Amino acid sequence: MLSRQFVRDNPEAVREAIELKGVEGVDLDEVLEIDAQWRELKAEGDRLRHERNEVSDRIGELKQAGEDEQAAEAIERSRELKAELDAVEERADELESELEEWLLRIPNVPDESVPAGDDESDNVEDRRWGFDDRRELPDPVVPHYDLGEDLDILDFERGAKVAGGGFQFLKGDGARLEYALIQFMLDLHREQGYTDVFPPLPVNSRSMQGTGQFPKFVEDAYRVGGHNDEPYDDDDLWLLPTAEVPVTNMYRDEILLDDDLPLKHVAFSPNFRREAGEHGTETRGYVRVHQFNKVELVNFVRPEESYERLEELVEEAAAVLERLGLPYRVLHMCTGDMGFTQAKKYDIEVWAPADDMPDGPDVGGRWLEVSSASNFEDFQARRAGLRYRPERHESAEYLHTLNASGLALPRVVVAILEYYQNPDGTVTVPEPLRPYMDGQEVIEGHEPVGEAAVGAGDRE
Repeated sequence: MLSRQFVRDNPEAVREAIELKGVEGVDLDEVLEIDAQWRELKAEGDRLRHERNEVSDRIGELKQAGEDEQAAEAIERSRELKAELDAVEERADELESELEEWLLRIPNVPDESVPAGDDESDNVEDRRWGFDDRRELPDPVVPHYDLGEDLDILDFERGAKVAGGGFQFLKGDGARLEYALIQFMLDLHREQGYTDVFPPLPVNSRSMQGTGQFPKFVEDAYRVGGHNDEPYDDDDLWLLPTAEVPVTNMYRDEILLDDDLPLKHVAFSPNFRREAGEHGTETRGYVRVHQFNKVELVNFVRPEESYERLEELVEEAAAVLERLGLPYRVLHMCTGDMGFTQAKKYDIEVWAPADDMPDGPDVGGRWLEVSSASNFEDFQARRAGLRYRPERHESAEYLHTLNASGLALPRVVVAILEYYQNPDGTVTVPEPLRPYMDGQEVIEGHEPVGEAAVGAGDRE
C-alpha cells in the first residue's frame, strides 16, 4: 500500500492513479478527511496524556505537602482525563482501522518513466527479437488446439468432463514437453543466480492481501471451502493464483539484513484462477485456462537498485525464449494498462503464428503474453511488513519487491506447437529441451484410445 504520508502529500497523483487504473469505490476525499480526523485525535490524545502526567506528578507533591483536599481534586481530575483519553484513543483506533481499509484499496502510483496512455493500444513496443531469421513454416500453420488433438497430446474434452471448462489433459509427449520446459527454465534461472523455492499451494488471506490480490481480486480466486461471496478472515485458505503470493510472503513481518540483498527466488507451481478471458479465439485451447503451470521469479532488493533490477529481470525472463529460438517482443505498459500493484511493468509476448488477430504482427499470427515483469517499489512491502536494515545500528526500512513469470507454461507450449510444427503434422522439439526428453527430436503423436477413436480414420 501507499504510505499515509505519501497519500497526504500527493493527493492529485493518487487521485490520477485511481482513475488511470480504473479502481472504483475509493473516495479519496473521505480518506483524507479520516486521516485528518485521526491526526487531530492523536494530537488531542498526546495533549491529554501530557496533562494527566502533570496531574499525576502534582498528586504526589500535594500529598507530601499534606494538602489532602487539593490532592483529592487532582485525583478526580486524573480520572476525568483518563476517561477522556480512553474515549479519544478508542475513536482514534476506529478511524485508523477505517483508514487502513481504505489504503488497501488504493492502487500504486505509476513511476514517472511509465508512458502515458488510456489502454493497451497505448503500450509502447520496446523491442522485438527473432523475427529476422524466422524458420520456414507450413502454409497454413495449424492452430495448436487442432494440432494438439490431432497428435493426441492435448485433450480438452476429457479435461472439461473431469473438471469443467478451462481445464485440460496433457498426454504423452504433450506432458513430457511441459515437464521438460519446467526443468529447463529452473536450470536456466539457477544459472542466473536464483535460489529454488517450492511453495505451499494453499495460501491464507493475509498472504493474498500482502501481495495485493485482496481485497480487490477476491472474485478471481479459488477458495478452499466456502464461497467467495461470503466474508473471509485470516484463517481461510485459497489456491494460489501465482507463486508470487507465497514466495513474497515468505519473509512477511521480518527484517532482512543488507547483506541478504538482493535476494532472488525462483519457484515452480501450478496456479489457479477463475478468470479465463473473453469467449472466442482467446479462450480456445491452451491460452486462457483455470489451472496452469508457471515458473516465477521473485526479487527482494534495496530501493535504490529496484529499477536497474527490473531491466535485468526482463532480460532473465526473455532468455528462456531466446534459448528456445521463439520470436518475441517486449512491451512497456502504459499508465492505463498497468495492474493495481505495479509502479512499472513490462510484458513479454511470444509469437504464435497460427491464428491471425487484429492486433497481431504484420507477418500474421498473434502475440501471447508469457511474462509480466513488474516493480512494485515498496507497495507490497508495506502491505506485508517486508523490511531490511541497511546497517545493524540503523532503523529498518521497507525494501522493494519485483517479480516476473519465467515463464507461464501454457502459452510457451502453444508457441512451440505452432512455430516448430512441420508440414507432415509433426513438431520439432527445440534443441535445448531434447536432453530433458531423452534426446527426442520430433513429436509424432499417439494413437487415440477408446471406442470413440474406432473408425475415426488413420492420422495423416
